[in-house]
Amino acid sequence: MSEEELQLHFTYEEKPLGSYSSDSEDLLEELVCCLMQLITDIPLLDITYEISVEAISTMVVFLSCQLFHKEVLRQSISHKYLMRGRCLPYTSKLVKTLLYNFIRQEKPPPPGARVFPQPSDGGGLLYGLASGVATGLWTVFTLGGVGSKAAAAPELSSPLANQSLLLLLVLANLTDATDAPNPYRQAIMSFKNTQDNSPFPSSIPHAFQINFNSLYTALCEQQTSDQATLLLYTLLHQNSNIRTYMLARTDMENLVLPILEILYHVEERNSHHVYMALIILLILTEDDGFNRSIHEVILKNITWYSERVLTEISLGSLLILVVIRTIQYNMTRTRDKYLHTNCLAALANMSAQFRSLHQYAAQRIISLFSLLSKKHNKVLEQATQSLRGSLSSNDVPLPDYAQDLNVIEEVIRMMLEIINSCLTNSLHHNPNLVYALLYKRDLFEQFQTHPSFQDIMQNIDLVITFFSSRLLQAGAELSVERVLEIIKQGVVALPKDRLKKFPELKFKYVEEEQPEEFFIPYVWSLVYNSAAGLYWNPQDIQLFTMDSD
Repeated sequence: MSEEELQLHFTYEEKPLGSYSSDSEDLLEELVCCLMQLITDIPLLDITYEISVEAISTMVVFLSCQLFHKEVLRQSISHKYLMRGRCLPYTSKLVKTLLYNFIRQEKPPPPGARVFPQPSDGGGLLYGLASGVATGLWTVFTLGGVGSKAAAAPELSSPLANQSLLLLLVLANLTDATDAPNPYRQAIMSFKNTQDNSPFPSSIPHAFQINFNSLYTALCEQQTSDQATLLLYTLLHQNSNIRTYMLARTDMENLVLPILEILYHVEERNSHHVYMALIILLILTEDDGFNRSIHEVILKNITWYSERVLTEISLGSLLILVVIRTIQYNMTRTRDKYLHTNCLAALANMSAQFRSLHQYAAQRIISLFSLLSKKHNKVLEQATQSLRGSLSSNDVPLPDYAQDLNVIEEVIRMMLEIINSCLTNSLHHNPNLVYALLYKRDLFEQFQTHPSFQDIMQNIDLVITFFSSRLLQAGAELSVERVLEIIKQGVVALPKDRLKKFPELKFKYVEEEQPEEFFIPYVWSLVYNSAAGLYWNPQDIQLFTMDSD
């Protein structure tokens, strides 16, 4: 039913349809306030676990009118209750409680402690939800692009944590009121660490403090789900206190490795989960300290990386490997320009700080360039043949090879800039990259005279020529170890002033102009897939019938 009809159920005076006088008590607002009080004020015990989950679930259902609209709702009765009036004072307390529920990941109480009797099959209202009833039902969010798989509902170890996280994401993504910003988003943007004793500025409403160490640990442990990755993105992007704290951690691998694993298993993830993971990496690589420190963290035996046994590799080299693999997957399967752009931007941000690149990471950088080079030559050949064919037949429309060529050349230039940035800023730290360049030097010859790449090729050509001559002087039949030794000696002898300086490569993530058009359907798809069949009839859903783009 519509919100207006729902409101009539809570209006105790008999009135004509559509009219509503302001002097009568608003029982619907009373209900929402009571739910907020239940969620925030009742201590979490075995006997209160289920009532807490039900209160949160009822709040989610109350806000679910969005599911029955194709367009993003910018004002509604639920917006009015939550953003002003009696509910507003509960804003920071509610956000804090939901975050702590996510942090604690409390499991349901044992059967003997349950307040509501359970059916003999062990199911029931909450536990049906917890077992992922979306499996096998109508999947609402047909996700195009990468992976193209809808997120399967995982087994939930903590229904309370999951429902709390979903409600938090729904509240954070409510659109601003015409006369007031979303207070829940304000609270998420401004909360501080419990160890931060500085006073809150008076201009920041709904501020509170939370234990950042506990939050960081929970975020690291829960990255297998879309909603936890979306929360991490939201906090990194919108809360500068959290971002500063995370970038200062000395155990960043605990956060970065789960994100890399999402990208590594790109075929098994839906495109939105992959995008969120990639944007998180892009935000992290905006920080030079992060880009330096990831090359100092040495990892052993990365079991989920199956292309090659990696007994020892730096976090930085592994990050490069996974991002390049994502680009190659995208080139052969989905050809999504947005994904390419973000992958290359992350590599570009890191390039000036590449340190002691693993030989396999250096090889993959050059292999990606080789793949792009072949693709460029193929499209160039197709364009030439097509042009010849068009001269003999005026009727056949030509494919737009010029546009394809332009896109490939943009990506090739970006790759050349990444290689150039590494050579000009940290040549002495990366003998393996010089080795890989020399091994595949023929690849770069065709681009030396190309008008789009001549400037950026100067340094690469200089490095290849300089080290090639030193290898020639050393004689033939050189071992890999001997070649690397010559490279390390040559790095010291190469005059740095001969390398032309280019502007530093820096890319910053900027959210779309109307992010709600992406995030609101995404959040509600997660809510729906987590609770499908319990609350909503698939045939009534309107929100996800929009174009999947």
